[in-house]
Amino acid sequence: MNFVTPKQEEINPFFQILLLLAYAIAGALLFSFIGLAIACTMYGSFSLEKINLLISGDPKYTDGLKVIQILSSIGTFILPPIILALNERKKLSSFYGLLKPKLLLLIVVLGIMIVSMPFMEWVAVWNQKMVLPDFLKGLEKWMKEKEDAAMQMTIQLITARNNFDFMVNLVMIAVLPAIGEELMFRGGLQRSINRMFGNPHLAIWISAIIFSAIHVQFYGFIPRLLLGAGFGYLYYFSGNIWYAITAHFLNNAYAVCAAFYMQKHNLPLNKADEPIGFPWYGYVISAIITIALFKFFKDTAQRERKLG
Repeated sequence: MNFVTPKQEEINPFFQILLLLAYAIAGALLFSFIGLAIACTMYGSFSLEKINLLISGDPKYTDGLKVIQILSSIGTFILPPIILALNERKKLSSFYGLLKPKLLLLIVVLGIMIVSMPFMEWVAVWNQKMVLPDFLKGLEKWMKEKEDAAMQMTIQLITARNNFDFMVNLVMIAVLPAIGEELMFRGGLQRSINRMFGNPHLAIWISAIIFSAIHVQFYGFIPRLLLGAGFGYLYYFSGNIWYAITAHFLNNAYAVCAAFYMQKHNLPLNKADEPIGFPWYGYVISAIITIALFKFFKDTAQRERKLG
């Protein structure tokens, strides 16, 4: 007599989100503490004074700060979605769609990231010109202070004295965030919100809003929101999270490579975000071709899914 094991149902999507949040908070606290302990011992001893020096932004402690950043990234973004899948007794490959990507679709993703750059530049410039009403000037001042602090921290982390530093930066800024943030926001959050409401577009945009907001960089909120939505649609169209991870990696890796190039040529890193400047029709063409490539990606990916 044959017995068929019933397929185990997943827990309520709302509880999945709560679990993700709990795992992320626990992971952030634990791994940040481990990172602090390791970083402090790199400079002599684990003490409150050393901790204050590490987080003060002093360039002498950049290596320790990178250790903290790498470990906190692992604890906050990579481990929580993995633990969630294990909690559901699912394989990562099936739970998040970690499937073998198709070369053609990877090339299309590369094309999307390149072609969209002028349009994303226009969005970034428009966002940076944001001005709040007079009664919100206090909030605007605070937002600009946060933005300046984030910029200083980014410059410190992205500084590379040699090729080894460049490789560390590539892992810290491109590889780990691409894997961790896509597993967390697209594989975890977007997936659960879609299960909750049965509306993939709503899930994509809510996840993108949270993805952008969590960076706490208000003058880059809109372009990061659009990036998050773009990553979400790549995942939704294909059912394979590797394409979103690839797009995220390409976006961040470009910034790391551009910063390394600028340092090699003694150019100031605080000018890295300055716009190149395209004629108005360049931005329009960029937007149109980007949309066309997304349509091609969608049609090709869905055809691949039907073929199994």
